[in-house]
Amino acid sequence: MARAGLTAEVLVAAAADLADEVGFENVTLSALARRFGVKDASLYSHVRNLQDLRTRTALLAGAEMIDRIAEAVAGRAGKDALVAFAGAYRAYALERPGRYAATQIPMDQDLVAGSPAMRRTAEITYGMLRAYGLGEPDLTDAVRLLRSTFHGYCALESTGAFGASRDVQASWNRAVDALHVLLEHWPKEQRRSA
Repeated sequence: MARAGLTAEVLVAAAADLADEVGFENVTLSALARRFGVKDASLYSHVRNLQDLRTRTALLAGAEMIDRIAEAVAGRAGKDALVAFAGAYRAYALERPGRYAATQIPMDQDLVAGSPAMRRTAEITYGMLRAYGLGEPDLTDAVRLLRSTFHGYCALESTGAFGASRDVQASWNRAVDALHVLLEHWPKEQRRSA
């Protein structure tokens, strides 16, 4: 019998909070059960297993993150949209480290395709990049470039890995400026001869 008040949504929200407190990799069904004062087995009526809980946490975090980004980029285009997008991305990653880590896990592509939040993420990201005149396959390449740059920067910043005296915010601003220049002058794909 399910404990009154426990639902999948309540458990996932608690898992997200726990991830921010102790790190996403330390979220377990046992830790979550302790938080609610129940036995591990009582959670299985709400989530299938740890992977299911982690996937649901990733989807929750992805939805929260894209809501922030969408609000930041609304009504903006070009460099203004890129700066707003990047700033919202970085703020979420640094303020919600466990949730952010959840957004980086590999997920089943059918599940991603069926998620309204993930579709919205693609729409907003690709929409921002279309303002630079990009089409496929350049859009996908540009998304991968932005994601890897933002993620790498945030991962290094969050661990204090930038040791130089240069202000981290100033370096971030320059990196985003450089991305804008690159996007404006995106290289044409060279046809390879067989």
